[in-house]
Amino acid sequence: MASIRREIQLEAPPDKVWDALRDVGAIHQRLAPGFVTDVRLEPGARVVTFGNGLVARELIVDVDDEARRLVWSVVGGRMTHHNASAQVFADGRERCRFVWIADLLPDEVAPAIAEMIDQGIAVIKQTLERS
Repeated sequence: MASIRREIQLEAPPDKVWDALRDVGAIHQRLAPGFVTDVRLEPGARVVTFGNGLVARELIVDVDDEARRLVWSVVGGRMTHHNASAQVFADGRERCRFVWIADLLPDEVAPAIAEMIDQGIAVIKQTLERS
């Protein structure tokens, strides 16, 4: 099973970053505009349209306010297994670490997914440090 882990430092308050991350229906507006172009909410899930045209249905597994952690799972498409999480860790009052982890099968899709995560995390950094 492929496992992808990315971590970045954000010059933004952890509560602000978590508020944008936990807003599962507005990631195209508040978290990663351009990388994600549209989100449609369904009961227990969201349908995400990415800037590259890919559309994914993501089950929302957990929104943990105490741990500042969001967990989701892509269902359907090329992957036979997908589980991902993003978590915000305080590093003082005005900085935080943003950690994104994805576990997936088949292994062959990992390079493409890693590239998308790298693009997404760069947009997240730019968006949250700017606003």
